[in-house]
Amino acid sequence: MAERLLRTEFEGVELLGRGKVRDIYDLGSQLLIVATDRISAFDVVMPNGIPDKGRVLTQMSLFWFELTQDIVENHLLTADATEYPACIGKYLETLAGRSMLVKRAEVVPVECVARGYLAGSGWKEYREKGTVCGIELPAGLRESDELPEPIFTPATKAESGHDINITPEQAMEIAGEDTYRELERLSLAVYGRAADYARERGIIIADTKFEFGRHGNRLILIDEVLTPDSSRFWPADEYEPGRPQRSFDKQPVRDYLESTGWDKRPPAPELPAEVVEGTSERYREALRLLTGRELEG
Repeated sequence: MAERLLRTEFEGVELLGRGKVRDIYDLGSQLLIVATDRISAFDVVMPNGIPDKGRVLTQMSLFWFELTQDIVENHLLTADATEYPACIGKYLETLAGRSMLVKRAEVVPVECVARGYLAGSGWKEYREKGTVCGIELPAGLRESDELPEPIFTPATKAESGHDINITPEQAMEIAGEDTYRELERLSLAVYGRAADYARERGIIIADTKFEFGRHGNRLILIDEVLTPDSSRFWPADEYEPGRPQRSFDKQPVRDYLESTGWDKRPPAPELPAEVVEGTSERYREALRLLTGRELEG
């Protein structure tokens, strides 16, 4: 199993931010985004990571950026580390396969969630109120049921912890009505393209989260796209509504942590080798099934 890259430091290059997974560097009009192998659960970053996770996330995003570029412009400039500016050129080995040079954009402060199935926080709200983000749905739906048609459900961008679902009206107050309508249109169009493609390859995309930014006067797709970290991927041949579904994500990590009695506050316990390896294989399997490609780099 490959060595895990948990954090990066590049001499002479300003670190703009370090998230749960990604390290972001300031290159003036451009940004360098590096996907590490860090993994979080219950909003806490684990002390050991998942080998290949950052490379899977990057290469899956690159695949979807290419597949949807006729729908919406995205922030990608290049993922070929040999084309990066000289100030980071000597870090080629670290950057290859897990980084992107991207356009700098002004982030729209609304998380854009497209849902085709009833799961997660949407299922919780539906059980209580019959709605998802204030959007009324038909009565009698079960957990994991396919919705009559995909819906757009905005959320706030939380600095820490889970994002908070909000109503369309609240999102319009934040972003403006015209921007909101465009976010909705683009999110559902990209989700629809990806869901149709994935279903042909044996995967259901139950829901996914997008981020958009303004570059000049245009809305562009930014951050990661349609990865196991930002989406629920379900094996279509195992799909059975009325219960939770197996996902191509970090569920083995959550299951292990639940079994330990950990109080879900830092520091988290170290993950055992079998959990690490099983989770890594889930990520790589999702990449193979969706893209038909083996992991590069």
